[in-house]
Order: sequence, then C-alpha cells, then structure tokens
Amino acid sequence: MTLPSDSQRAFFAADPGPELLARIDLERIPRHVAVIMDGNGRWAAARNLPRVAGHRAGAKAVRELIAASIELGVEYLTIYSFSSENWSRPADEVSGLMRLFVEVLERELVNLERMRVRVLVQGEIGDLPAETASAFQDTIARTADNDALTLVVALNYGARAEIARAARALARKAALGELDPAAIGEEAVAGHLYLPGVPDPDLVIRTSGEMRVSNFLLWQIAYSEFWVTETLWPDFGRIEVLEAVVDFQSRTRRFGGR
Repeated sequence: MTLPSDSQRAFFAADPGPELLARIDLERIPRHVAVIMDGNGRWAAARNLPRVAGHRAGAKAVRELIAASIELGVEYLTIYSFSSENWSRPADEVSGLMRLFVEVLERELVNLERMRVRVLVQGEIGDLPAETASAFQDTIARTADNDALTLVVALNYGARAEIARAARALARKAALGELDPAAIGEEAVAGHLYLPGVPDPDLVIRTSGEMRVSNFLLWQIAYSEFWVTETLWPDFGRIEVLEAVVDFQSRTRRFGGR
C-alpha cells in the first residue's frame, strides 16, 4: 500500500485529517469526482447576508476542493455551478452570479495555471451573458495543455437537455442516412453528450443534506457511488473530501453484477 507523501501529510494535517488519510488506499482514489454544491443560500441566510455572499463564500470552497483533489490524485472533478433551471431565480441573484464567475476566473487563472488545472465547460455556454461566456472561453483556451486535474464546470447545464441534444444529433444522422437507427446503442448516445471524452463519475458528492440529483449527469451517474453530507457548501473543505473518499473505498462496486 502506498504511503502518504510529505505533501499530503502537510495538506491534511488538521485533525482528523491524519487519521482519515491513514485509512485511505491511495491506489484506489476515485478517478472522477462530481459535486453538487448546495447550501450557499442557507449559509448566507444564517448570517443575514445576501445570497450572492453565499455564492462568493462557495467559490472559496471550490478552491479548497480543487487543491484537495490534486493532492489525492483525482484526475477529473466536475462541479455543478449553474443549472439550466437556475435562470428562474431572482434576476439580481442571477446577474450577481454571472459577474462572480467572471471575477473568480480572472482572479484564479494564475492559480489554475500554477496547479496545472485544465478547465472544460459542460453545458450551453453560448446562452450565457457575453462577458461570462468570454471569460470561460479564455480560461478553457489558456488551460488547455494543463495535466494535473481536469476541472469540468457544469454551467447552464441540465442532464435531460443534454440527453435530448444527443438524441437530436443522432436523429439528424439517421435522417441523412449516415447512421443506421438499429446501430444506436449506449456508446452512440454517450459519444454525443457534451464531453464524450470525460469518464463517468466514480463518486458523486452532495452537500447540505439534500437527497436528490437535481437533473445532474443523469446518463453518466448510472453506476456512481453517492456520498451526502449535511455540511453547507461554503463550509465544505479538505476534511470532508477525505471523509467522502474513505466512505467510497468502504463500498464494493459491482456495476449491476453480484
């Protein structure tokens, strides 16, 4: 069994980090972790702050999650940042979020490049405000060659819409005679999703204690393991990452077998 490195011991030094780290098999780290980040609004409300303050605090938790994922050797990290349903929220909250995306990307780009994080977007980026879309497109381009971690930002994303989009693409090919409908199987559908090169998540984390998937990666999480914590997203940190991985490694993944 691989022993923790000095870097890992230092990063997870706060109690109960060392005890949790000692329980982790570093050779069985989930390759892809996906996170439904929930609780920003409740975190802000508990402090009599506007909801955007909760989103701002949540951005700091994302930085912590990225660093912890790199330390453990996670290869892919997907974060549910803004769903296609979130447009129905109050206009001031949505506009504040869109500005916050730009602010965070501009501030964190140097760190993303230093940590060798590649950024991808999963969703309809073209429907975002021009400044927000441009900030993400610039970040994608500037981090394209990074290789320590692939950070997938689910942005203006809805899983049902993603599957419907794939179905339309397959239907067009069939109508043009480029594809035999009888040949359409799981691989064909998966190959027409937003990011077909990204492996399915091994572990899905949801914060704030909610027990639902919220239209997130419905195709990709068919055999993912789930871990739910009562912790609100802005309070989520490196210890919670360790707890999730310890729980993940305690399970036997049978993928429908016995």
